Amino acid sequence: MTLSYSHAHQQGSGTTEVVAVLVAITEQTARVLTVDQGKLLPNGPLMPLHRSLQAGVRQWVEEQTQQPLGYLEQLYTFVDTNRRNIDDHALVYVSYLGLVQETQAQLQSQALWRDWYDYFPWENHLEGVPSMIKDFIVPALLEWSMTAEDIVVQQRRRQRIGLCWGLDQSVLGSDEPKSADSDNRSMKESTNGSISDTTYEHREWIAEHVLLRYEMLYEAGLIPEAPTYPPSHLTKILPENWSQIIGIPMYYDHRRVIATAISRLRAKIEYRPLIFGLMPEVFTLSQLQQSVEALSGIRLHKQNFRRLLDTQNLVAETGHSSSAQRGRPAKLYRFRHDIELQSLLMDSKLPKRK
Repeated sequence: MTLSYSHAHQQGSGTTEVVAVLVAITEQTARVLTVDQGKLLPNGPLMPLHRSLQAGVRQWVEEQTQQPLGYLEQLYTFVDTNRRNIDDHALVYVSYLGLVQETQAQLQSQALWRDWYDYFPWENHLEGVPSMIKDFIVPALLEWSMTAEDIVVQQRRRQRIGLCWGLDQSVLGSDEPKSADSDNRSMKESTNGSISDTTYEHREWIAEHVLLRYEMLYEAGLIPEAPTYPPSHLTKILPENWSQIIGIPMYYDHRRVIATAISRLRAKIEYRPLIFGLMPEVFTLSQLQQSVEALSGIRLHKQNFRRLLDTQNLVAETGHSSSAQRGRPAKLYRFRHDIELQSLLMDSKLPKRK
């Protein structure tokens, strides 16, 4: 796959495109809807016949996927200076986040649902810290931090690495000025090529920093979309199949757009009930918790999560139970639509499992 891939829509030669990140939860897995074999998000040019940006989004999504749209909000506006229209103007694309129910049977043949951790494997902490972070990403980023000629820039890079990846100062190394060789040697000796799980207990992993982590990997040349990939100074650390380990790349800035959407959604589910836009009409509390965990990428404390739901009074029993094949049938609930939408987890944080 060449990331210099270029395509142009047959209709129009304008400077604005719309891009949609459609998210669904299927079997407690967070998924995004893609086209072109998973290399692009649904997208298309803004045309004169579109009365608004949302109208353009809805038309292109329907045309390319036939996926019905529900909740939709504008994400961010990007300028792609590497892409030009026929008049040599840089393209601007406006991104949107949509929450939908997956309807596989109705999709166009070019549309494909993908697990969003296929694109961001380092963001999935449901089973603990991914080994790729400890074994490859952090050592490579610390090596990258030392490539800066200015000592102050080196220190700032290490501080950013610590904040983005939840690292303790003992792994980041001293802020005292040292030569690159001595600091690299110290880092390798202290980590032995990997980072232990205990390291992450000293600083909180902030789930909504998805875009910051992606941007750092891009800046360090660690992902195929980056113009400096592969970084020649990291060939001794990264395995030959690194491009397969680091997640599926996408054309243009579409993986960056997904990172923006995940950051937005992870932040907003802590204070707005957006999760209910992804749930079926009735659900068990376990299904609700597992869906929130799928989005956040972290395990939640079961009792505290249910206590928080009770406090906010957001769900109501239906009087029915699930037909479980094993164990006791679980009570079915529905979202109380009469509750003010902004009330979910207001001034609260998700109860993470220690």
